Amino acid sequence: MDWQTSEDTVPSAPVTEADARSLLGRPPATGAWRDGDPPGRRLFAPLGPLRTESGDEIPAVRLAYETWGTLNEARDNAILILHALTGDSHVRGPAEPGHPTSGWWDDIVGPGGPIDTDRWFVVAPNMLGGCQGSTGPASIAPDGYEWAARFPYLTVRDQVAAQARLTDALGIETWAAVIGGSMGGMHALEWAVGLPERVARLAVLSAPPVNTADQIALNSVQLGAIRLDPRFAGGQYYDAGDGDGPHRGLALARRMALLNYRSPTELNQRFQRSWQSGVSPLGHGGRFAVESYLDFHGNKFTRRFDANSYLILVEAMNSHDVGRDRGGVEEALQRVEARTLVLGIDSDRLFPIDGQHRIARSIRHTIDGDHAVVLASDFGHDGFLIETASVGAHLRRLLEA
Repeated sequence: MDWQTSEDTVPSAPVTEADARSLLGRPPATGAWRDGDPPGRRLFAPLGPLRTESGDEIPAVRLAYETWGTLNEARDNAILILHALTGDSHVRGPAEPGHPTSGWWDDIVGPGGPIDTDRWFVVAPNMLGGCQGSTGPASIAPDGYEWAARFPYLTVRDQVAAQARLTDALGIETWAAVIGGSMGGMHALEWAVGLPERVARLAVLSAPPVNTADQIALNSVQLGAIRLDPRFAGGQYYDAGDGDGPHRGLALARRMALLNYRSPTELNQRFQRSWQSGVSPLGHGGRFAVESYLDFHGNKFTRRFDANSYLILVEAMNSHDVGRDRGGVEEALQRVEARTLVLGIDSDRLFPIDGQHRIARSIRHTIDGDHAVVLASDFGHDGFLIETASVGAHLRRLLEA
């Protein structure tokens, strides 16, 4: 459930005056990519109707995706990269029309990189329910209006079913590797458990085997912040003018989430008790620097994301339980046939390392035995995005296995 955009894959830093000026102006009602916007490097796959686990039908599903490298004649060099909650398909490449930020894993994916695009054909889709080109609440429903709050409830398994449709459309029988972090790691686990014959290698980064009560509780407060915003209007806000959408509720949800993504050590070291300006926050109207930091990134988020999508995706994350209807977590993980890397961050307070160890103990073919790889990092959950040298070295080991 990390940030997973390029500007968020660096250590925290105080907000400058130039940062603040960059957000002048009223935010749009939705930050979703919409039909008619520049496509950028996206490709689009129409996948037909999809019936969800809850029994609803989405009449026409489309996934947006990007690719790098070349699919070989044997079609056995394809790698699937799955993004986290608020990520998208733009794993690599510059900011440009259609892509407001540069690639979120540029240091990992590319020629000569840990995931070497001179060797591998890399595919990264925007997940179903997302807001960056794939079918989601901001998409137009069959009646000509946005789906909005009518969009069906999704599970992680529904999202993987759409990814499997994309795989078929690309003519790929087996992925050489399926790699995902955070919510993308939940998808990767589902791939390896539900479709084991289609996954040769698996990387689960900073993801749990099941979303716990504690994690669901943290999510519920974020969802409440969005729904309590008067401008959310029950999800019917797409015709609202700039500044009249649910940006305050969405920004508050983002600020809450950020506290789970970074560690106390990093925030305390970066900001200490410093002030944002020369005006004292001790009764004189000033602000602590860390408060401004949270506000800035919360407000910035509203310019690239959609409130309804946030609700749909967080609820999908809450559905995650790899052992549901499979005899429990341990029995389900016995189904995995892929050579597997399980990696976690020692300071992760969102998905603590004991969850990754539980995964590693139950998968038969891990490259590190019964224990997950533990990276020491001050950056908390987002360490798997920031510690690219260490993460890249372990991905190289997996791809050479």
